[in-house]
Amino acid sequence: MAQQLQQQLWNIANDLRGKMGADEFRDYILGFIFYKYLSEKMRLYADKILQQDEVRYVELDENSDEGRQYIDAIRDEALEKLGYFLKPSELFIVLAAKGNANTGDETFILEDLTNVLKSIEQSTMGTDSEEEFGNLFEDLDLTSSKLGKTENQKNELICKILYHLGKIDFEIANTDSDILGDAYEYLIAQFASGAGKKAGEFYTPQAVSTILARLVTVGKTKLKSVYDPTCGSGSLLLRVAKEVEDVSSFHGQEMNRTTFNLARMNMIMHDVHFNRFDLKQEDTLENPQHEGETFEAIVANPPFSAKWSASQLHLDDERFSEYGKLAPKSKADFAFVQHMIHHLDEWGHVDSTPAWGVI
Repeated sequence: MAQQLQQQLWNIANDLRGKMGADEFRDYILGFIFYKYLSEKMRLYADKILQQDEVRYVELDENSDEGRQYIDAIRDEALEKLGYFLKPSELFIVLAAKGNANTGDETFILEDLTNVLKSIEQSTMGTDSEEEFGNLFEDLDLTSSKLGKTENQKNELICKILYHLGKIDFEIANTDSDILGDAYEYLIAQFASGAGKKAGEFYTPQAVSTILARLVTVGKTKLKSVYDPTCGSGSLLLRVAKEVEDVSSFHGQEMNRTTFNLARMNMIMHDVHFNRFDLKQEDTLENPQHEGETFEAIVANPPFSAKWSASQLHLDDERFSEYGKLAPKSKADFAFVQHMIHHLDEWGHVDSTPAWGVI
């Protein structure tokens, strides 16, 4: 089933991207898969709440008093449990049906879709999940000429994507399975393979990440925390989680904004609750976002021979001051090593021995 789902999703990406480069189409197909995941998760959660009343969420009338009462009650619970909220009219199955791509007479849904994606982000404002969901869909530019020269051409392509994704059962109801999360990561890997040297910015090959993950989890069954200072799409963090029974919290930092958004989506798609991951977007060496924090395991695939400021001001930084010398301006490799050691839990931890690894 896993391989079948992966192939289905990759075929959709290849068939529908047309002349658009694979790396350009990546953000669209992954973004819409993520939207469907959030939608299905919301629908299943709401249906469970409504089960005793024998009502289906998608059938609620948003304009009736009764419907609004149901929706308001579900909103409060969903924001606490899922971290976001979608009204019945905003569900994937509703928009996909409205697009009606299988008839050749597509309804114009670009404006509706844009509003729905904004609504998901806005639903989290002022809640505990605001940071994890804020601006998640900013790379899904539905006005881009890459999707088509005219508005109708753009709409036609988007309708086709939703239609084809709508025919695939993501099996989200199967809570014991991570088939969709693995399929999502498979797509990230496929797009990375076509991106050449740029792939290293957002994905570490599975074979390599598996070796590193096993090294830092030797003798461990659980981890209190794991950190990746150059987390890319989050694949290395998630790979560590596969080597132990449980990871209490995931932490990471990523400089590229698009890749940072992809990492947050990847976490959520692997059913990591929003209060269990803390990802930041900034330059790790110049603007570290986890100051004062230490972690039980640290892994990284940093950009080797990257340039950095090597400013003398860093000699007062606790990460580098003990050694008394900075990595050269043209090669920041050792600076990343120093950064990782600084954030590692002290040796001799009562529960387990901290570990770190760098590729």
